[in-house]
Amino acid sequence: MGKVINIQPVTRIEGHAKVAIHLDDAGNVADTKFHVQTLRGFEKFCEGRPAEEMPRIVCHICGICPWAHHLASSKAGDAVFGVTPPPAAVKLRRLMQNIAYVSDKILHFYFLAAPDFVIGPDADYSVRNVVGIVGAAPDIAKQVVHYRHLGAQMLEHFAGRAIHPTFSLPGGVSKPMNEAERQEMLPQAKELLEFAKFTIKFAKENVFPKYLDAIQKLGVIKVGYLGTVNDEGALDFYDGKLRLMQPDGAFEEFTYEQYTDFIGEHVEPWSYQKFPYAKKWGGFALDLENPKGVYRTNTLARINVADKMKTPLAQAELEEFRAAFGRPAHQTLLYHYARLIELVQCAEEAVQLLEDPEITSPEVRTKIEPREARGVGCVEAPRGTLIHDYETDKDGLIKSVNLIVGTTHNNAAINLSVNQAAKETIKGGNYDQGILNKVEMAVRAYDP
Repeated sequence: MGKVINIQPVTRIEGHAKVAIHLDDAGNVADTKFHVQTLRGFEKFCEGRPAEEMPRIVCHICGICPWAHHLASSKAGDAVFGVTPPPAAVKLRRLMQNIAYVSDKILHFYFLAAPDFVIGPDADYSVRNVVGIVGAAPDIAKQVVHYRHLGAQMLEHFAGRAIHPTFSLPGGVSKPMNEAERQEMLPQAKELLEFAKFTIKFAKENVFPKYLDAIQKLGVIKVGYLGTVNDEGALDFYDGKLRLMQPDGAFEEFTYEQYTDFIGEHVEPWSYQKFPYAKKWGGFALDLENPKGVYRTNTLARINVADKMKTPLAQAELEEFRAAFGRPAHQTLLYHYARLIELVQCAEEAVQLLEDPEITSPEVRTKIEPREARGVGCVEAPRGTLIHDYETDKDGLIKSVNLIVGTTHNNAAINLSVNQAAKETIKGGNYDQGILNKVEMAVRAYDP
């Protein structure tokens, strides 16, 4: 090997990682690795805890998407205790999920991804950041801050906390919604929907058209996809069945409890993060030319596997997207476009839920009793399919935990994408800050 280029830390992601680009003696890219350097340990230190405490513990896995862990854990608790939450509790869980996801998607597009597209990928890093966005588009930046705050305010005022929530519990939720709260939140949700509509329109007119060449070239890999659909084949963030799609579009479906029949977990000595893979696709290989077992989750994966979106405005956006890029679309930078289609669905569904009078029913929890059992809970987190798998003893204490989070599902795909991006942009040992940022862009697309 002639040289190793380390990008450390990878910037504008939610966590800590580095990229190591290995050059050969001619200065061309021989290999590229995405190193996750953080050891979490939740699977071990949750052992021995009462199962009903899990939803408030695991939300600390991620301060950016605590609601996803909170709800997946609650659903695993439902399964462990063998209970079905009342309809109003499910609607309240869905409402909190959608509001949290609206804020999350606004954060990623405007604060983390936009500097590459609005300021430009080759701009100096001193301005290629959120401060540069504020300077370039101050009016939009003010709106972003306002609507991010509005989403957090809605969560906090109703559920008690926007971050590290304690609202959802095995069997239901901790409090009902009254009519006054519904009337207060409905116009706020409509505000979020209007901003979601503005955002995707702005991006389609002012952002994505300028970067079609980069979209077609940077980080592109042809692998499989995983996501959740309901009985009608529509994208559902909260509940449904898992659909695993091969690169050519063929797919199979399975329940949460069956995930171990379809998904294996591989480890490599150079990363603390696992490498999930599709068991039935011929093993696992991080080979850019011939990847084996590799699939992706997150926004692009979800709109690839789903037959349709769940809400009308989002469905219209999906039809426009597919007319331009087909199904399945394999261009990695399209994750940003898919994220905004999902933003519209989340905002639309929040409005629909608040327009449903049943959401104010006082029946919001089913009684639970400890038992020895296994329960698997799953939701679609902003970063991808999120699986919580718990086993309890007769006293309801946790015996074992297995977690597969969205970024973990994407670990192999991120490695392939950064390798492709590096090989596409670095030739003969020539590179600069702008080129290395393009490699980082392949990571940021996944919002890891």
